[in-house]
Amino acid sequence: MSKTINYIRWFNELTIDDIPLVGGKNASLGEMYQELTPQGILIPNGFAITAEAYRYVLEQNDSWTALHQALDALNPDDVNDLAKRARQAREIIYAAPLPDDLVQQILTAYAQLQQQYGEEDTSVAVRSSATAEDLPTASFAGQQDTYLNIRGEQALLEACKRCFASLFTDRAIHYRIDQGFDHFKLALSIGIMKMIRSDLDASGVMFSLDTESGFSDVVFITGAYGLGENVVQGAVDPDEFYVHKPTFRAGYRAVLKRTLGAKKIKMVYSDGNTREPTRNIVTSEAERQRFCLSDTDVLTLADYALKIEQHYSRKAGHDKPMDMEWAKDGLDGKLYIVQARPETVVSQLRGMILEQYVLKGHAPAIVTGHAVGSKIATGNARIIHHVNQLGSFKAGDVLVADMTTPDWEPIMKIASAIITNRGGRTCHAAIISRELGVPAVIGCDNATTALSNNSPVTVSCAEGDNGKVYAGILDFDIKTTDLSGLKHPKTKIMLNIGNPELAFKTSFLPNDGVGLARMEFIITEYIKAHPMALLHPERVQDADELEQLQLLTQNYANASEFFIQRLSEGVATIAAAFYPKPVVVRMSDFKTNEYATLLGGRWFEFNEENPMIGFRGASRYSHPAYAEGFALECAAMKRVREEMGLSNVILMVPFCRRIQEAERVLAYMAELGLKRGENGLEIYVMCEIPNNVIQIDGFSEHFDGFSIGSNDLTQLTLGVDRDSAIVAEDFDERDAGVKEMIRLAVTGAHRNHRHCGLCGQAPSDYPEMAEFLVEIGIDSMSLNPDTVLQTTQLVLDTEQRLGRE
Repeated sequence: MSKTINYIRWFNELTIDDIPLVGGKNASLGEMYQELTPQGILIPNGFAITAEAYRYVLEQNDSWTALHQALDALNPDDVNDLAKRARQAREIIYAAPLPDDLVQQILTAYAQLQQQYGEEDTSVAVRSSATAEDLPTASFAGQQDTYLNIRGEQALLEACKRCFASLFTDRAIHYRIDQGFDHFKLALSIGIMKMIRSDLDASGVMFSLDTESGFSDVVFITGAYGLGENVVQGAVDPDEFYVHKPTFRAGYRAVLKRTLGAKKIKMVYSDGNTREPTRNIVTSEAERQRFCLSDTDVLTLADYALKIEQHYSRKAGHDKPMDMEWAKDGLDGKLYIVQARPETVVSQLRGMILEQYVLKGHAPAIVTGHAVGSKIATGNARIIHHVNQLGSFKAGDVLVADMTTPDWEPIMKIASAIITNRGGRTCHAAIISRELGVPAVIGCDNATTALSNNSPVTVSCAEGDNGKVYAGILDFDIKTTDLSGLKHPKTKIMLNIGNPELAFKTSFLPNDGVGLARMEFIITEYIKAHPMALLHPERVQDADELEQLQLLTQNYANASEFFIQRLSEGVATIAAAFYPKPVVVRMSDFKTNEYATLLGGRWFEFNEENPMIGFRGASRYSHPAYAEGFALECAAMKRVREEMGLSNVILMVPFCRRIQEAERVLAYMAELGLKRGENGLEIYVMCEIPNNVIQIDGFSEHFDGFSIGSNDLTQLTLGVDRDSAIVAEDFDERDAGVKEMIRLAVTGAHRNHRHCGLCGQAPSDYPEMAEFLVEIGIDSMSLNPDTVLQTTQLVLDTEQRLGRE
């Protein structure tokens, strides 16, 4: 009598070494259930139907021959032939009855799962797990089918049959051919696990690195209301959250950055009147306007992600970034991990070759969305509304669609770029475009209506988090640099950066930190409103502006919290990107005419004939007209350093005219909780007024360092308004008088044992100025990112010539 084979393995019997038996998904769930549940990570229990069961079903029904007949002559590049043969293969498997002994084992295990959870009608997720799934260099995510909210024995067995058959979806067949896998050597295991009631709450995806840049010091979390399928497939624009790993490990508990997604629909359980176990419903306006996760939830998930990454990295013997799915149960309020696999795209691209795409042409963007990748591509827009239209797609076209599904992967492979109405940066279209190295602009909302079919477009993902689509074919450059042989100069090379969206990508340039992080971009783009208008809306005499102010702050406790959170997260993102290197953050330096353009600003600013040398910089900070606004800036910087743990932030006071002004501002900052020397706080001053140079000994008593602003120093040394076109030719940082001012500033700072750098435009624009700065022994120069590599080489050559290697 032959021994009965056991085709069931419970999660507590599995480890990651069981991939050949139960596939990557189930092996990982078993590994985590055993190893990480004791560390506080919640994993829903379940069991795997082994890959042996799949082979058993096919052998018992003599299905192998029929499968070969269906697939052996397949032309994978013929979309119609692929669809026809894949359908035949699925029908062969679906038609094969499950053997009685296998049915009995499945139902017995299901009964045990029901007993564990005390529910007669336990709802389960039936999930595919291919035996070659989730390898370090290939992801089979989304290739096979998942069935959610399955209840009852017959529904479970039906879902299992459909799951086995899904090994031969169009996308799975095409992907295996691309990756060089044999259809007949792969097998499918099925995971059956307790369904988490995220239909009553939220779910999503998280990565233990930034998916766009590969920056590994953050956890990136996306989420939306309802079941997670919408986030994975890109049917919704989810909320996004970042948590900074090094400061989290050091004990700080703060969300680094968050972005509110539209979340227009959510997937919930069906009400029993339909054949489908799930359905999508429209979210309420209140749900759209609030984040789907609290900060506490975000930090819990970050803790999970760090523990999961640490576990798998230790097991692998090297860093192993992870891609995880999470779900929050609306009944018990707890967060669960329902899947974890290796991240297989950006973690494989790390190397010493830097590729930078730079757009040369200019035009207004037709549509915008989330940028995926950092490339630029051109082609004819091809709008696809239905899978039946895929056959018309030509290689090199730009795919434009409402959203993509895994069935579309054969044409995504030949697209020059991808544009979708819906989806976030962890959806199907985003993941596949990253894997293919194709730029994508995701979640545009109106791409299929705003773009014209077969019209030429330029798709740019090289301008930050916002991807842009332009009409016509615009010129662009691709700069490729091998960083492996680049030496490090003694003169510190720092960066000028104001846009937090570029921070993670820019951090990969060789650098010694940030010499100038400007607040102005963050205030203009992230806050949009004048701080005094936020604090005193009663003084805004325009109904439209008042309504806009109310809309900006409606999801915050008050207007102050809005300003503090938005500014602190923008600055913190830059600080985190370069942590623990120094990041010099300049307090706001708008002129009155610039402040007036902010929402509500015209009610609080003066008309000045020459705002360039008027009420700006330090003179504003303790003045009654702006002191409350400056207090908000200081509260944000205090939060960055003390609550978020980014103590690498150095603050800098701009346009400080006199010693008495310096004393006044520093005293006010100390009153606001930013006292120089406390908690390691350093405060620099811009050296951009001749009096800063003349009285550098006096200023040195009050500040820890100087940053020469060559633009303003040139303006005030030569008496040239740098905003005036008529005298523009007299504005030249290379003038002998300006260079002498710079030299005196450097020697004066060094005489007082103070750091002295330069953050102006000069060394970025003129190679000879970079050489001059090295010659006079400047400590650092802060450059625009696009000039870092060539200027670094020039500095190295100059140091070699001077014998300072």
